[in-house]
Amino acid sequence: MQKILVQSYKSPWGELVLGAFQDQLCLCDWKFRKMRQAVDARLEKGLQAEMEEGTHRILEQTIQQLEEYFDGKRKEFTLPLLTVGSDFQKSVWEALQRIPFGETRSYLQLSEDLGNPDAIRAVASANGANAISILIPCHRIIGSDGSLVGYAGGLDAKKKLLKLEGAKAFQPKGQTSLF
Repeated sequence: MQKILVQSYKSPWGELVLGAFQDQLCLCDWKFRKMRQAVDARLEKGLQAEMEEGTHRILEQTIQQLEEYFDGKRKEFTLPLLTVGSDFQKSVWEALQRIPFGETRSYLQLSEDLGNPDAIRAVASANGANAISILIPCHRIIGSDGSLVGYAGGLDAKKKLLKLEGAKAFQPKGQTSLF
């Protein structure tokens, strides 16, 4: 059986679990999130692999880039990502990656970007199933009213990530400050 090499990383705002599979990052997720077991099971089944503690150059590069991000020195990540999910989930995760550093979108805006404004709940579900937090920036999704809504790492971590990015609420008429 193939292996997903995993290790923990203590970020300034919570512990993350990182995973590498075939020279790609497949996991960067909050260790103590509610869906931890479901996310891990989806990865193992989808990759036909099992998780094993270990190290890998991709994990080392991920830690380096995360530290640069948390230090305010990095706005984009340059790691090879491997997403595991349905075609729809993958389309949502790709759309999330197109949200620029320092900007936010609502679930409705993301649904509209995908060409299906009626898919708000499905988009929200796919957003919540994201296994590569921060790099696939699900933290940039806020409520239509500008409020912070659910986040696997907790709302406190989400608020800190958005503050780090100097995030603005994206509105049809322009951007407004979140904080």
